[in-house]
Amino acid sequence: MSSVLHGLWDGVDMAFFMFWATLWALVLGFTLSGAVQAFVSRTQMQQSLGDHRPTTLAKSSFFGAVSSSCSYASSALAKSLFARGADFTAAVVFMIASTNLVLELGIVLWLLIGWQFALAEFVGGAIMIALLGLVVPRVIPASWLQEARDRLGDNSSPEEAHREQEPLGKRLRSRRGWGDASGYTISDLTMLRKELVIGFVVAGFLAALVPTWFWRSIFLTGHGFWSSLENVVIGPLLALISFVCSVGNVPLAAALWEGGISFGGVVSFVFADLITLPLLAIYRKYYGTKIMLRLLAVMWATMSVGGLAVEYLFRLVRIPAPGRPTMVVHDGFQWNYTTFLNIVALIGFAALYWLYRHRDTESGRFAKDPVCGMQVEVANAPARRTGPEGQTVYFCSDHCAGRYDTSGASNAGSGGRPGRPDHPNRSATDPVCGMDVQISHAPADRKGPDGDTVYFCSDHCAQQYDTPGARASESFHVSTGHGTAGESQ
Repeated sequence: MSSVLHGLWDGVDMAFFMFWATLWALVLGFTLSGAVQAFVSRTQMQQSLGDHRPTTLAKSSFFGAVSSSCSYASSALAKSLFARGADFTAAVVFMIASTNLVLELGIVLWLLIGWQFALAEFVGGAIMIALLGLVVPRVIPASWLQEARDRLGDNSSPEEAHREQEPLGKRLRSRRGWGDASGYTISDLTMLRKELVIGFVVAGFLAALVPTWFWRSIFLTGHGFWSSLENVVIGPLLALISFVCSVGNVPLAAALWEGGISFGGVVSFVFADLITLPLLAIYRKYYGTKIMLRLLAVMWATMSVGGLAVEYLFRLVRIPAPGRPTMVVHDGFQWNYTTFLNIVALIGFAALYWLYRHRDTESGRFAKDPVCGMQVEVANAPARRTGPEGQTVYFCSDHCAGRYDTSGASNAGSGGRPGRPDHPNRSATDPVCGMDVQISHAPADRKGPDGDTVYFCSDHCAQQYDTPGARASESFHVSTGHGTAGESQ
C-alpha cells in the first residue's frame, strides 16, 4: 500500500511542477490570444480566404496563429469561414495553424522539452501547411465541397458586419475593447481547463510511473530511418485515441520524449491534436463521412511527413536534438527566473480578471457558452438553442451545443422550442441533407405530404425542401433509441 501511495504522490508531484514550469507562459499566451480575438475582424478573415493560392494560405496561417488555440473552437470557426465562402483548403490551414502555430504552444514546448521543439513546431507546421495546400484540393472533389457548403448554409448577420466597421485604432484605445479581450482570455482558460488538467495529470503519472522499457516496446528504436518512420506514424495514433487536444497534449509529448520516442515522433504527436476521435465526429457532422475520411487520411499523412521532414532537416543543418531528461522538470520550488515570472504572471492575471469582472455586459454583443464557458460573439455564434425560459443560448461550437442537448438542460422548465412539442432525446432525419436533428431544437420544420412534421438542420435545407418537386421522394423517421417510428402531429 505504501508503494502505491508513494507512486500516486510522485505522479501528482510531477504534474504540479510541470504546470508550475509553464504557468507564466500559459498566462502570456492566452492573454495575447484573447487580445487578438477581440481586435481581429472575422469578416476580414473570410474575405481574405477565397482560394488556396500560396499568399492566401499564408494569410490563413497568420489568422489561425493569432486565434483561439482550442481545437473545438478552431474547427467551428473554420466551418463558419467555409460556409461563408472561404476556400476549404484555406479553412483547413486556418484550423491547423490555430492549434499548432500559436505562441503559447511554442513557449510551453520550449520550457518543457527544449527550444528545438519550439522551432520544430513552426518549421514543421510550415511544411505541413504547404503539403495540405498541394494535396487537399486534389483529393477532395469540388462537388463534395459544394454539397457540404450548401448543407451548412451561411449564418452571418448584418449585426456582425456593422460592429466590425468600428476602426481598429478606436477599439484598441477603448476600455470596452480590452474588456472584450479579457473576456476571451478568461473564457479560453475556462474552456481548456479540463484539457490542461488532464494533460498535466496524465503526463505526470506517465513520467513518474511508466518504465522506459514500456515505451521502447511501442516505439521502434535502433533501426535508423525505419525507426523514425514508425515513430512519426504511431505518434498521431496516440494523439487520436488520447482525447487530449491543444496545449494539453504538450505535457504528454514531454513524457513521450522522456520515454524514448523519436524527435519527429514528438512533432507529429503534437500536430495531431486535430484528429482526436471527438473531432472526427464533428468533421463528419460538418462535411459528411466521405470528406471526413479523406481529411483524416490527408492530415495524418501530412503530420507524419512533417514530423519526419523536420527531424532530418534539423540533422542536415546540425541542430542538435535536446537530451532526454531523467525527469521532465525539477520537482521542487526554486528562486529562479521561473518563480519570478510566475509571480508577475499571477499579478497580471489578477488584474486581467478584475477587468473581466468589470467589463461591459450590457451591450448584448457577447454571451457565455453554458457548456465550456467560452465567450461567444452573438452575431457570429456557430450554434444556438432556445433555453428553458425561452431565451436564446449561444455556443462556441456544435460540439458544445450537442452536449447541451444531451444533458437535459435544454428540456428543463418549459422545455423545447416555443410552440413545438417536447420530445426529450428524440431526433429526426433532415430529408434534404440526412443530418440527425433534435426535434425540440430543430431550426426549421414543415408539414410533409402526408401531414407529418418534417424537421431540418437549418433554414437553408428547409428552403431547399420548399423547392417544387423536392417532396416527391420524401421519407422521414424519428429515432427514440429503440428503433424508428413515424412522427405525426
